Amino acid sequence: MSTFRLFLLPCLLLLLTACAPEPDLPPNVLFIIADDLGYHDLGVTGSDYYETPHLDALAKGGMQFTNAYTASRVCSPARASIMTGQFTARHGITDWIGAKTGEDWRKVGRHNQLLPPDYHHNMDTSHYTMAEAFAAAGYETFFAGKWHIGGEQSRPEDHGFAINKGGYSSGSPRGGYFSPWDNPVLPNEEAGENLSMRLSQETADFINQRDGSAPFFAMLSFYAVHGPIQTTEEKWAKYRAKAVEHGLAEHGFGMERRLPIRLQQDNPVYAGLVEQMDDAVGLVMAALEEAGIADNTIVVFTSDHGGVASGDAYATSNAPLRGGKGYQWEGGLRVPLLLRFPTRVDPGQKSSVPISGADLYPSLLSLAGQSPADRQPMDGMDMVQAVERGISPRRSLYWHYPHYGNQGGDPSSIILRDNYKLIHYHETGKDELYDLYKDPRERLSVTEQQPKVSQELKTELMEYLNSVGARFPDRDPLYDPVKAAGVAAFRRDTLLPRLERQRKEMLSEGYEPNEDWWGSRQ
Repeated sequence: MSTFRLFLLPCLLLLLTACAPEPDLPPNVLFIIADDLGYHDLGVTGSDYYETPHLDALAKGGMQFTNAYTASRVCSPARASIMTGQFTARHGITDWIGAKTGEDWRKVGRHNQLLPPDYHHNMDTSHYTMAEAFAAAGYETFFAGKWHIGGEQSRPEDHGFAINKGGYSSGSPRGGYFSPWDNPVLPNEEAGENLSMRLSQETADFINQRDGSAPFFAMLSFYAVHGPIQTTEEKWAKYRAKAVEHGLAEHGFGMERRLPIRLQQDNPVYAGLVEQMDDAVGLVMAALEEAGIADNTIVVFTSDHGGVASGDAYATSNAPLRGGKGYQWEGGLRVPLLLRFPTRVDPGQKSSVPISGADLYPSLLSLAGQSPADRQPMDGMDMVQAVERGISPRRSLYWHYPHYGNQGGDPSSIILRDNYKLIHYHETGKDELYDLYKDPRERLSVTEQQPKVSQELKTELMEYLNSVGARFPDRDPLYDPVKAAGVAAFRRDTLLPRLERQRKEMLSEGYEPNEDWWGSRQ
């Protein structure tokens, strides 16, 4: 045998080994979650203003859930429910971590009738999380982005994630969306770098740098599209022109019960922020393709709750759904939910089976072929067979938010069973009952027309809440109705006109928020 052939043979063997596909493994899981993204904020869910081609492609390549619900109207409780499979009243995180309670609530100056109860300020490490369940099944675990369900001793790495890029106690992107940002676990590397793209790149690097000997569970948790809303001048100009082309409505806001609410999807800064997040989704989806593992990866995309229509940045409209983040109505609770898994889910599917954020833990384990986690009580269900058969299980979903939100929602608890949704208000003791089949916009309560249904649902709701030790608000003995009326007058007579002026300014041709567009020009 010639020297050349002796040299060639081991080289050929090395080449074949390097090019060989990964051995048959359980499917990988890539869980992508946006912050504050509304149900109608995607092209595929009905927006004709925001452009989300990568997420639209994800939906068309798999299944879109048209009746998906968050487990809470605000972020920390919803995220804890995803990680634990429990509704909020059970795991005890019922408000965003950092919100004031009890007598401290008076310091916010809203002069409400009730004092909100305390809540858990960290997700307890006694919980057996989704990440821990996948790790126990031999999965490599990775987290990038927003955490906000605990501080020291309760970060992602304390709950089953081996790698953490950017997740800590903060619920907003401190320092903004363009480097330099202020994140103790995500170093700044390049001036002007976009945060969403960086988090996606960190996730792509994790995918590409693995040795392929084990499957992975990766969670890409965007800070977008939480305020402060920021974008580049180029994206703002694109969406300003699009808003003008669509025709600008004379009024962009109206009054809800407590606060002004955005009526139109015509915010060009928010639109640019949405598109930038979609670009980042495209980056990590391309990484799956380049690694040759797209067909063996379960990809799920959702949001932690409805879009911000009131309070905070007043960023989007959830119409025709009522309300938004922080509200008890469908605009606060309905979320986009997309699932792609080519070996199991045919492209272009839609499911109307109601599914909750608490269902994702047991359902993703099941879809990945893993044993259910039975180390703690769960409110969520394995919904895989129900979705595949197109049959909704006979069950109730519960929400418990005994707080006043920053967005105008009321302290209330909710039960949804079949087409009926009952909202119990802790301030007044009254109930609203909506038939969502006939009235998806929740305009007409049918409590008086359906007294039997109302009573049955109210009884079931309170029995569940009491069974898990739910906490309730107290009356504030210092409540002053005159001061409360002053707050309401300010919101109606001063805040509403101010928001209209800010909207017109943002849509004006010469709009410039600051000289370097939030650092994106660096």
